[in-house]
Amino acid sequence: MEVEVKVPVLSESVAEATLVSWNKKEGEYIERDENLIDIETDKVVLELPAPVSGKLTKIIKGDGATVVSSELIATIDSEAIAPSKVDENTNKKAFNTEKPLMMPAAKRIAAERNLDLEEIRAIRGSGRGGRIVKEDIAGHRESQPNQEVTDNKAMLTNNDRPEKRVAMSRLRLRIAERMVQSQSTAAILTTFNEVDMQAIIDFRARYKEKFKKEHGVKLGFTSFFVKAVVAALKKFPIINSSVDGKDIIYHGYYDIGIAVGSPRGLVVPILRNADRLSQPEIEKQIHDFGIRAKEGRLKIEELTGGTFSITNGGVFGSMLSPPIITPPQSAILGVHAIKERPVAINGQVVIRPMNFLALSYDHRIVDGREAVLSLVAIKEVLESPMNPLLQD
Repeated sequence: MEVEVKVPVLSESVAEATLVSWNKKEGEYIERDENLIDIETDKVVLELPAPVSGKLTKIIKGDGATVVSSELIATIDSEAIAPSKVDENTNKKAFNTEKPLMMPAAKRIAAERNLDLEEIRAIRGSGRGGRIVKEDIAGHRESQPNQEVTDNKAMLTNNDRPEKRVAMSRLRLRIAERMVQSQSTAAILTTFNEVDMQAIIDFRARYKEKFKKEHGVKLGFTSFFVKAVVAALKKFPIINSSVDGKDIIYHGYYDIGIAVGSPRGLVVPILRNADRLSQPEIEKQIHDFGIRAKEGRLKIEELTGGTFSITNGGVFGSMLSPPIITPPQSAILGVHAIKERPVAINGQVVIRPMNFLALSYDHRIVDGREAVLSLVAIKEVLESPMNPLLQD
């Protein structure tokens, strides 16, 4: 019986997707629920498991093809008989021809660097289930510094001035599109302030061991910023609003986007109803987002929506930069590196761990007064973290 393999139903915000790489060839046998192919959208990479066991009889859409929801991409003969057990030598040979488990970003880099199958097999995967991730490929190349990096499709060489042309991923194209949209449709201004992080540093030093022991995750900085942001948004609802044509939509909930780096680029998973979450719950969700972003396992619905965003360039050493708003949100908070600086307190110059904050806002609907005061409100909460943050 021929069983159709179709693209899963994508969310309303995702118009189309790209087939990354088939894991089986036509004529090969596949077990039910084994990953057939990775499908890349502008938000996530999805694994498409085989709906039945059988022989892959026809691949209708090949690697790199653009597809839409429910589109037919292959067929499987569910009545095909699985290959029988063979002698040990044949088993060994079959094992050696198996493809290593790789994340989509790692596959692309391996192709760009022209790594052959034997080189890839020599790489130890650090991802979920032993999958090879982007960092594993980079580490492999760094361990072989004299090996020439080439791209059999994209490398253009002109004596000692090489160039490489690489197609942007669907996620990178989407990021570019949204950033241009933000700059061209919103009247973006940025207000700055600085916050003394000493109180939070002392708080973390006092409770971090207890927090880790009771909740299984580290007490980071981001959860403090989430709590401070929610407090400010409640005081200034316009900051939590969005523009829809000629209307302003005031959101009565607080879905906070947390920018997270991934092998495919920057993604922004959403903390739903952040005002209802305890600090341990926030830390657990952020930790989980970070792991699944690295492994490409974030779900589309986790990356959709959001009423306000936080981005932390400080983890990369950024001192100060104005973030770009994520449409259709009206504001975003940029957090930066904590640095010890001399500041004046009660007429005395002292050294304090300071952090510059940047709030970019859409001046079409947010006045400077609300923007400045909301950032001051964030600053005040951060400098006085006396809330019962360790509640369950």
